[in-house]
Formats: sequence, C-alpha cells, structure tokens
Amino acid sequence: MTFIPQNAILLLQDGTVFKGKALGKIGTTVGEICFNTGMTGYQEIYTDPSYFGQVIVNTTAHIGNYGVKLDTEEESDSIKIKGMICNAYADHYYSRTTADYSLQEYFEKNGIVGICDIDTRQIVRHIRNAGVMNCIISSESEDIEELSKVLNECPSMEGLELSSLVSTNEPYFLGNPEAKYKLAVIDYGCKRNILRNFIERDCYVKVFNAKTDIKEIQEWGADGYFISNGPGDPGAMDYAVETISGLLEENKPLFGICLGHQLLSRSVGIGTYKMHNGHRGLNHPVKNLITGKCEVTSQNHGFAVIPEEAYKNENVTVTHLNLNDNTIEGISLKNKPAFSVQYHPEAAPGPHDSNYLFDQFVAMMN
Repeated sequence: MTFIPQNAILLLQDGTVFKGKALGKIGTTVGEICFNTGMTGYQEIYTDPSYFGQVIVNTTAHIGNYGVKLDTEEESDSIKIKGMICNAYADHYYSRTTADYSLQEYFEKNGIVGICDIDTRQIVRHIRNAGVMNCIISSESEDIEELSKVLNECPSMEGLELSSLVSTNEPYFLGNPEAKYKLAVIDYGCKRNILRNFIERDCYVKVFNAKTDIKEIQEWGADGYFISNGPGDPGAMDYAVETISGLLEENKPLFGICLGHQLLSRSVGIGTYKMHNGHRGLNHPVKNLITGKCEVTSQNHGFAVIPEEAYKNENVTVTHLNLNDNTIEGISLKNKPAFSVQYHPEAAPGPHDSNYLFDQFVAMMN
C-alpha cells in the first residue's frame, strides 16, 4: 500500500496558517494545540486520556518510525487526541519487527486527522509566545474563511469538564484479590501504567467512575485512595472536589497525580489557573524540597496550582518545585495522610526518577 499525501491546512485561532501534507484520516478536526518535547513514546501520548480534546505537536523530527504496538504501549482503550502535527512522518514504513502495524494504519483505524511536512520548530516558537489556543486541521478543505467559522465554534479548554467523558462507565477490578492492600482509584482519565505500578506493589485495585457517589466508594473498604490524572479544567470539577474532601475526612492515605494534584489542592482551598503554555515532555527538572534531590520528570498538564495560595495555607507543605519556572509540582497535607504531585511518576513514556512516590504511598497504607 502506497501512502500518497495530499495537501493539508493548519489554522490557528489567531489566524496563523501553516500548509503541509495530510496524515491519518482525510478530514477535519478541531482542538487545543499543544506541544510535547518527548523524544519517544508517541503511542503512549496519543492514548493518554489527559490529552482528550487536544491536538499534539510532536517536536521530535521523525514520528512513526518504530510503528505501533497494541496493548503494552497503549495508556487507555483508544486514541484520545483530536489530531497530530509533525515534521517528518513515517507512513507505512517502520523499523521494529515486533510492531503490530504502522502509525498511519493506526490513525486510519481510529479516525485521527493530522498534518506533516511543516516546520514544528516554527509552530512551537509561535505558540510559546502567543500562548495556548485552539486550532483546526483540514485535509479536505483549503477555504480559510470556512475553516475559521468551524474553529470559532470550538470552546476554550478553560472551564471545560472533560473527565466524565473519559472515565470508566462501570467499576472494574485489577490485580490479585488476595493482595495485601485494597486501593480505590477515582478515574478522571487514569493511565494504565499508573495502575500497573500499584498492582506490582501488591495492591488489589478497584477503579470507580469519576462521578461515583462517595458512599459507594467508601463501602468497598479500601486501605487508601488514588486520585487520577485526566483532562479539562479542575476549576469546573466541583463534584470531584466534594468527593475528595469527603475522602480526606476518613484519614486514610490519599495520593494524587497531575489532575489529582490540582483537585487535592482545590479540596483544601488552593485555587488553580490555566497556564500560558503547559508542561508536556519527558525532561522537566523538579526539585524535591524534602530531600534536596532533583528529578527528571515526565509531564502533561495545562493547569497549575496558584503558588501564593499554596504557600499561605497553614495545612499544606510544598514538597516539589519546577526548576524551569518555579511552579508547584507537589504538596503534602500536614493534618491528613495525603500528598500529590503535578507530574507523572509512572513515566509512560519517560524516566523513572520518581517511582519512589508509589513506594511512599504504599508504605503509608501499611
């Protein structure tokens, strides 16, 4: 099968236009544009529920060159991004003999629209300066005026509640029922590798829908609670804040990652804000303020905790700090056995500097 690219258009909310070649499905897609600086792990990125509603710019020069492997490199049951932008695209050719098929076939099967053969460095420099915004990709129309009309109907990520759209519909179990610990996971868009890390640490996991009544969660009798990552604006998730506040009253160990960090912060009175540009990549330096050590971390978020409110909160200790921009990367509560981090210690993809956080949480349940 020969991949014959056709023309495609990328139009940003501020009117900037880029021209390239189509990849994936021929069509049109709209979403919030953001860039990921990771050198590997594109399949894990595309299936991460935290990217729901977003169009990804892969800054690595070559994308698709090692193909696609199902199950082991998927972080959810389907692709969650709205579109993909890259420079050089390996269509039906890939080097890995264990791959199931090409990235192009993967995108076609999942109906993903994208664009390649454009200068991703130029795009990144532009949105770094102008800030995050919506965009539209089309390989079926080059009418800028009509594409602008479609783009203008796309809502801003700020104020959107998206976690309930990617959460499990029904509760499910993972791991050994005879495991030492019972862990309740509130699924706001949880990545599979997070759950694997808990199972490897002798946890029997029950995953609950994002909007499950707190009484149903508590009735299972878990030894601890995990608040997952996920997409959207934490400021639009009062229902989640209410649940987490109730769970904290039990004084059982509680751990949050990414969106879970933001929701835990909001549950103790700390606000969040939308960043000019989020953190997305595999090499973000974070300092552990408790140990003094620096960690290279995997990150994916567009919202952050308001620093002034965190530092002023008498029940909160700021535990981790981003060394690039001093944003807060972790907190712990002084009056409850609860802590959270803004980054992804399960690192799929990424370095494993922060795996100790899973051990720290399991030790709390012990």
